[in-house]
Amino acid sequence: MPAGVCGCCGPLRPRYKRLVDNIFPEDPKDGLSKSDMEKLTFYAVSAPEKLDRIGAYLADRLSRDVVRHRYGYVVIAMEALDQLLMACHSQSIKPFVESFLHMVAKLLESREPDLQVLGTNSFVKFANIEEDTPSYHRRYDFFVSQFSAMCHSTHEDPETRTRIRVAGIKGLQGVVRKTVNDELQAIIWEPQHMDKLIPSMLFNMQDADDLDRVGHPSTPSGTGQDGEENPAVLAENCFRELLGRAAYGNMKNAVRPVLVHLDHHHLWDPNEFAVSCFRIIMYSIQAQHSHHVIQQVLNHLDGHNKSTPRVRAGIVQVLLETVAIAAKGSVGMIQESKGSDVFNFESESPTPHNLWLGPTVLEVFNTLLKHLRMSVDFELGESSRRNSSSSVSSVRGRESDERIVQNAIIQTIGFFGGNLPDYQRAEVMMFIMGKVPVYGTPCHTLDTVKIGHQGTKRIQTMLLSSLIMVTSGFKSKSMSAALPPPFLDPLFSISLMEDSELRQLVLEILHNIIDRHDNRAKLRGIRIIPNVAALKIKREKISKQDVAFMKKHGQQLYRHVYLGCKEEDNVHKNFELLFTTLAILTIELANEEVVIDLIRLSIALQEMTLNNEENMPMSIRCGIMALVAAYLNFLSQMIANPPFCQHVSKVVELRTLDAPYLLPEHIFRDKCPLPESLDKDDRQLYFQTADMAECLAGPGYNVERLSIPYIPQVTVLYTVGKIIHRCKQTSRDRLTRRKSFVDTISLQVDIMSSSLPDKQSELAEEITFETLKKAIDTTGVEEQEREKRRQVMEKFQKAPFEEIAAHCESKANMLHDRLAQIFELTIRPPPSPSGVVSISAGHTQHPSVPVYEMKFPDLCVY
Repeated sequence: MPAGVCGCCGPLRPRYKRLVDNIFPEDPKDGLSKSDMEKLTFYAVSAPEKLDRIGAYLADRLSRDVVRHRYGYVVIAMEALDQLLMACHSQSIKPFVESFLHMVAKLLESREPDLQVLGTNSFVKFANIEEDTPSYHRRYDFFVSQFSAMCHSTHEDPETRTRIRVAGIKGLQGVVRKTVNDELQAIIWEPQHMDKLIPSMLFNMQDADDLDRVGHPSTPSGTGQDGEENPAVLAENCFRELLGRAAYGNMKNAVRPVLVHLDHHHLWDPNEFAVSCFRIIMYSIQAQHSHHVIQQVLNHLDGHNKSTPRVRAGIVQVLLETVAIAAKGSVGMIQESKGSDVFNFESESPTPHNLWLGPTVLEVFNTLLKHLRMSVDFELGESSRRNSSSSVSSVRGRESDERIVQNAIIQTIGFFGGNLPDYQRAEVMMFIMGKVPVYGTPCHTLDTVKIGHQGTKRIQTMLLSSLIMVTSGFKSKSMSAALPPPFLDPLFSISLMEDSELRQLVLEILHNIIDRHDNRAKLRGIRIIPNVAALKIKREKISKQDVAFMKKHGQQLYRHVYLGCKEEDNVHKNFELLFTTLAILTIELANEEVVIDLIRLSIALQEMTLNNEENMPMSIRCGIMALVAAYLNFLSQMIANPPFCQHVSKVVELRTLDAPYLLPEHIFRDKCPLPESLDKDDRQLYFQTADMAECLAGPGYNVERLSIPYIPQVTVLYTVGKIIHRCKQTSRDRLTRRKSFVDTISLQVDIMSSSLPDKQSELAEEITFETLKKAIDTTGVEEQEREKRRQVMEKFQKAPFEEIAAHCESKANMLHDRLAQIFELTIRPPPSPSGVVSISAGHTQHPSVPVYEMKFPDLCVY
């Protein structure tokens, strides 16, 4: 019988076709016939080998209905397909799925929004079905492209446009759920698919009416019916789900499209949306992948090194936000103040957990410091062209924008370092300190010649500000580990520059490191504290390591406090920080020996003020006297010595009556009347060494050392830097007037050089009983050495600068000649057999001895 007859006669048609035909009513408005659908479902479950034919036949009918615009039957066909998918879970469902996806593709290709939404809903239901076995040949490239196009719908009707976009986002979410967990579908993470998926989500998130609602919580925002129909909320949820499933190897392909999208749509300035995006990213990814995102942002910042300051500032701000979230603390937010262009960092967590940045910690800081230097160069370049520029206001705007970049970088550096483990934070502190340009020391990281004095000061200020943030909360058990010489020496060199702001930053860094019990808040403000015990200061017994540290570096600390007090540009804050420094040293590092040294330092400051050999202004002199009074009052109560407390209280009371300008409560007030001079003869107004020695007499304190005047020992390194700095900053008259250069030559050079000839005679002298007796009896020798030291000090204090320079030059020449003689003896070649006189390097060589005249040891002759 011909095949055409079978097609016309219903009873001769295959059963599956008859069952499929029966589910379609004559009027499509009647909907799917439930009884007939149950029969078709029972048949498909009973005969799963027929599923592929059922699917193919349904696909043919749906294709015809789509072409003929019979959309009612199209809806019925898709409903039947959905029910069959939900009912059948056998291995034979694979061919049926291919027919199903083919029908969904037909609906998505149509231009009717209703059909596109219908196809998307069917695909989402299919995506939620968990298959028993993976598919080796199925691909979703078409669906990624089609759903991404729907996400960018530009339909004229707003409601229809929203429906299409919501459907597209749901379709992408279905693709993600269907593919990311299937190892055979790893192709979805390739750049060609990520470049469609992620920009589609960001495009809808970008159109949100309330950006502040998106990205703040760590959980997806928006639930319920309103959230399901909101493209921004759906896009955010899909974005979170995609990133949460990303493995380490896929992080680059997942983050790169975000950065590219922000570039193409110019979303770095303003950068609210960029910040919200990276909040979502950091909350969604696995914690161990955080450093990879940070590295991606850093690389992107390198690519924008020539962009506008606002763009670079936006990228740095996003970088800071990622670090804040990666630190495992509360969400730190960067907010741009309405009244200024400066970013203020607000952290909700005072003590965030440690941040793990992977193996490239120093590389991160190196990148940030590089951009900091570039920003300073740009700012100084614009400033130099200000005069030739046609618009001065635009140049000033550019400079203010660069300041925004610099402040953002500083905050990022500080937050990076502040959330590292202590062992890594110590390395970062050393690394940043190595980047700070210091006068008198070679700087291998920053060319201070090109940027000039203004740029050098700017970089010093910014790097020290970042060090304050890095050292905040730093707790070290040993001071020697927290303040090693490579860190301490350049830090103190900066503290003695003629810039009050730099000195303040250095003192704040020292406070962060030394104050291990958080007592600074209790000591804030220089004042006469009536009852120190009421402050409830926390302290522990000083350890042996800290005792050794003070023996090695204590004089260096005292010296820089002493020299920092007499700077003429000191303000109220400088004296406050100096008082806090002395108080913290007393709390954290003071034993009986250190207490005596601190008292000697206080007396030396008082004597320096009374003698006034520096010609200091009266305000500075009174400020130093007030500092000494406030500190001795604090020290006397800390060591709990009643006679000492009575002596200090008596002096303070007399000053309150007769000389209030010598107390911190009066001198640091505005328009405080100052005296014309300080009367040295009025001994009751000043602290007396003999009275304090009498008060401290007893076990524990070596009061004999109080009679030895404190004299700071200044290194040659500080000397060179100080001279260079002052030559650049002040006139020659001021250089000759101020005698602080008296303390700029190390006395060790003179003592060592003068002792060289004596050592030769001592070596030649025969060791006898008399020489040993003289060596034991060192009383006279100590007196001679003390007198010799006094003469040398007097010479350097009263001699003019030219004479001191000539003296040092002669000593250096003598040392040079001595070294030249040693090198000539060591470098001279051995005698040659020829006996020829040779001339090399301008020096005549002595005639060598012939071989036959040489005398060899007996062991060498045979």
